[in-house]
Amino acid sequence: MSLTIRKRLTPTAMTEKAANTSATQKASPTAKDPMHGMTLEMILVQLEQQFGWEELGRRIKIKCFTDNPSVASSLKFLRRTPWARQKVEALYIRSQRSPRKA
Repeated sequence: MSLTIRKRLTPTAMTEKAANTSATQKASPTAKDPMHGMTLEMILVQLEQQFGWEELGRRIKIKCFTDNPSVASSLKFLRRTPWARQKVEALYIRSQRSPRKA
């Protein structure tokens, strides 16, 4: 039978360990991914709030943004149309990188 000896951490050592852990977590690829944890609905609602339907229709020329737009109809179209979804996701990423100046 073997005994394991555990080293007791001082409060300073615990703080340093926590800082190292959070620094490692910040460097993870998901922390830098603006799409991580975002659903298509969340992206669409945020873009609609930021730009409005008229501006979305001007930036991305798809009918679901210009003719009687709604979140539900846009989600249905975007889920079935990969090229349109890619354009919406690209606009979202661009809008996150360079927020509009007031």
